Amino acid sequence: MMDESNASPANAPPPAKKTKLLYDIVGGEEGILRLVEVFYDIVESEPEGRVLHVLHMRGHGVAHSRIEQFNFLSGFLGGPRLYVEKFGHSDVRQMHAHVEIDAEARDAWLQCMSMAIDRVGLASDIKGQLMTNFTRVAMMLKNKD
Repeated sequence: MMDESNASPANAPPPAKKTKLLYDIVGGEEGILRLVEVFYDIVESEPEGRVLHVLHMRGHGVAHSRIEQFNFLSGFLGGPRLYVEKFGHSDVRQMHAHVEIDAEARDAWLQCMSMAIDRVGLASDIKGQLMTNFTRVAMMLKNKD
């Protein structure tokens, strides 16, 4: 029987590969803040965001949404769970219960986010990961035909 204390480091299993969080990949707090700012600039000023701008103006407004989307995305992407700390949950259906979301609004959100990701300069593989996650959530939020 071999004494474990004398085992050679060369025979040790390789360390587990640490997966980097999307939060870190997009640039942490600064990267998420920039993404949210660019996203809402598109919503407020470009035709692709018009339907979203109208929805936000019926609700809590764009300024409120900039803050809460940052808080949500922070935790959603693996960083500090700011939205949960503030509201006790991160249930996107509950967050949007007061908003009628049809296919047009859902698709506009995804298009505006895709544009924002491009404008902040994230790599295409990162964009793919983000859009896969965002699309999964957006599909759950449609609550109006």
